[in-house]
Amino acid sequence: MFTNLYVGNLPWGTTEQELMNLFSQYGEVSSVKIITDRETGRSRGFGFVEMESGAEDALKLDGTELEGRGLKVNHARPKKY
Repeated sequence: MFTNLYVGNLPWGTTEQELMNLFSQYGEVSSVKIITDRETGRSRGFGFVEMESGAEDALKLDGTELEGRGLKVNHARPKKY
């Protein structure tokens, strides 16, 4: 069972690999996606981390500082269609 986590307040220069490294300390990460602006390609400051294991432990990253910004980490809400 996979758990999808929302990660907000990301520093603009954060890469998907950096998020993968950060979250893999807590369990197996199956995918990472930083959401970007369609026109500029720049980060919108949030993304999603899908974890196979350790998601509950990874929630402890909420409030952790990354490049001077406090991360917001919580369960992602299901996508509305």
